[in-house]
Amino acid sequence: MVKAGNQLEAEGTDLGGMDELEESRAVGSHGMGPEAFEAVLDQLDRVVVGKREVARLLLAAMVAGGHVLLVDVPGVAKTRLSRAFAASLALGFQRIQGTPDLLPGDVVGVSVYDPRTADFTYRPGPVLSHLVLVDEINRATPRTQAALLECMEERQVTVDGATHPVPEPFMVLATENPVEMEGTYPLPEAQLDRFLLSTTVGYPSAAEELDMMRRLGTDDPLATLTPVASAADVATWRREAARVRVDPVVEQYVVALVRATREQPGIRLGASPRATLALIRTVRAWAYLTGRGYVLPDDVKRMAVPVLGHRLLMAADAEVLGDSGADAVRRVLEVVAAPTETP
Repeated sequence: MVKAGNQLEAEGTDLGGMDELEESRAVGSHGMGPEAFEAVLDQLDRVVVGKREVARLLLAAMVAGGHVLLVDVPGVAKTRLSRAFAASLALGFQRIQGTPDLLPGDVVGVSVYDPRTADFTYRPGPVLSHLVLVDEINRATPRTQAALLECMEERQVTVDGATHPVPEPFMVLATENPVEMEGTYPLPEAQLDRFLLSTTVGYPSAAEELDMMRRLGTDDPLATLTPVASAADVATWRREAARVRVDPVVEQYVVALVRATREQPGIRLGASPRATLALIRTVRAWAYLTGRGYVLPDDVKRMAVPVLGHRLLMAADAEVLGDSGADAVRRVLEVVAAPTETP
């Protein structure tokens, strides 16, 4: 049976999953469903003007259980957006400033000798929080960057042989300044691959900047934000998003896109199998945020660039010409045909 994209959406219940999600939401808390997501986005709109789509990507990453890399110039509200995001979800927030003298112990914590007990006591580092902002992560040394790998991948830290789990939900938001390269340590491919998605914030439009000046010029709404959801709601969202149906033809489309990045000219290193898993998790979360219990090919197209772009290693001649991983993914989307047929 051949169906166009809009027909797939109109007959989406044939793909399954929606009835079960609607039933669970009917008996759930106020923090569930598209209304709750829009309430979170409305909160963020009060603090950061005109960045609703970026905020939606952050929310998708939180629902998918992944981390986000924000690559942009200073002053576009990356830190402000992170703080508002944590406050809207009633999550613990810590900020780590990347500097060349930042030590791994400054991130994961240290054991301190207590003379009263004649024993060492673990003092947790800032990474043991729900949402951790690592500002200018590329200014930290490779040794300190490596200390984040265990936290991001295994959701735990190990200090003096003792393992300490991070709280759930857990999310790392890291920022990079693409302009200043002096005194920085580029993130290795292995660590870039740990970020579920990467995106930019970007400058506001003239109208948005005028609105921002009028709304934020005197009062700061960040100080008055009240939570509209909780950590328990996030856990529920994650369980429900994992139940979103992905049709076999859409699964094959995801695999075809990832494999195509390994074969395109100008790409020295394509996306890994971890990228395949990251993409399917993210499209499930994206579909769930829109209130659907099934994934459309358009969801895959929307998430392909933020999920795959930063994972690609471009050839030297392509880099000289200014070709980026995001550009390469866009070319792959043009080459690999999206499915229009379902069983």
